[in-house]
Amino acid sequence: MKPGLPTAMERPHFIGIGGAGMSGIAKILAQRGGRVAGSDARDSETAQALRAHGVTVHIGHAAGHLADDSTCVVVSSAIRADNPELARAAELGIPVVHRSDALAGLMDGLRPIAVAGTHGKTTTTSMLAVSLSALGLDPSYAIGGDLDAPGSNAHHGEGDIFVAEADESDRSFHKYAPQVAIILNAELDHHANYASMEEIYESFETFVSKVVPGGTLVVAHGQAGAAEIAARVAGREGLRVVTYGEEADADVRITKITPRGLTSEVTVVLDSRMLTFTVSVPGRHYAHNAVAALAAGVALGIPAHNLASALGKYTGVKRRLQLKGEAAGVQVIDSYAHHPTEMTADLEAIRGAVRGGTSHAEGVGGDSRILVVFQPHLFSRTQELGKEMGLALALADASVVLDIYPAREDPLPGVTSEIIIEAARTAGADVAAEHDKDAVADVIAGMAKPGDLVLTMGAGDVTDLGPQILARLSG
Repeated sequence: MKPGLPTAMERPHFIGIGGAGMSGIAKILAQRGGRVAGSDARDSETAQALRAHGVTVHIGHAAGHLADDSTCVVVSSAIRADNPELARAAELGIPVVHRSDALAGLMDGLRPIAVAGTHGKTTTTSMLAVSLSALGLDPSYAIGGDLDAPGSNAHHGEGDIFVAEADESDRSFHKYAPQVAIILNAELDHHANYASMEEIYESFETFVSKVVPGGTLVVAHGQAGAAEIAARVAGREGLRVVTYGEEADADVRITKITPRGLTSEVTVVLDSRMLTFTVSVPGRHYAHNAVAALAAGVALGIPAHNLASALGKYTGVKRRLQLKGEAAGVQVIDSYAHHPTEMTADLEAIRGAVRGGTSHAEGVGGDSRILVVFQPHLFSRTQELGKEMGLALALADASVVLDIYPAREDPLPGVTSEIIIEAARTAGADVAAEHDKDAVADVIAGMAKPGDLVLTMGAGDVTDLGPQILARLSG
């Protein structure tokens, strides 16, 4: 199946084409026959992967990068109004399309699964993409992270299913009309766009209202925010609600999660039938994500036992407890966690692996220490949740905290990493500040001992430190 390419998308230009969400849409459009171009602030492996698909990628932002015959300019909410390519588009009268509208257009004519939630979207979307592919269904998908190689975050498939990560941060998930919607959780985050939990609930309710008549909402039964949304939409005509969780009255009930080093074995009861399958990443929250994926696939008519088996093919996504390597008896793992709930979940997952592992082949040894290199993401998030981040770091044996990664934000007066460090120390944590990112590899090498595990954590460029730490340990 190859949906047609809308006229407006025949020659699109992407501003910030190297971003996780933008690059995926660009790749699919190129696979569908579009003449795709764009720009990004710096070159990257993602940009190189796009070029391999025939995409023109300019480095830096300049008005001259935008071709006069471009049919549209695609932007995300991160693009500032003074971007020179955006200004040039206005001069030429070229339509500007938000990333979410472009993604919604790609789903037309297919059976979409939209995965939403404050945490776990990328993992759950990836689990669905991998398992449906393993079953030979060749889905299209757009994920907020790479599966196994740069540029593997998206694919145009010949099947009729489209799996998409649905981003609530800027309310862009209101644009989609899924046949199956997943809500993994709902918590207060993205403080520049949401002032209260009530605004979060209203936004998710709008998302649910877009589910096509006769469609299904898969929702976490035991997570307070998700359960609140489920209660608000209960009884809505044309909407089937399927709950999952460890609670006795969940429609898809998780009866057992057994840690096995850096993997888990999960047992569920669905339609009075028991299924057991393996999840190749550790931690209770990843097991729950897998069950959400299972419930969504079953809602589309895929046999549960087939999908459960296929979920075992999932081996992780980059930056989601991704093992970067081992040197001098020290394992280095990378985590995208940047919200306190995510940080806590990943640290608890690693602690479970530490307790359960008997060798490096199975996990990590029982006497291992967990050393964290944490980079806070966004000034607004640190201002609102910095104390909770510090409490999460108390789960580590020792932590090094970097300066705040600003991303799209300008600094806020008085908001620094010290908010996190002070809270962590108050909770009894061993934590130190490090303002020089280039010094971290030496600092960790001086701390780590054989058997320890180092976790680089955060949504910014802290991910670059894993290879540096391994190289320093090797030397």
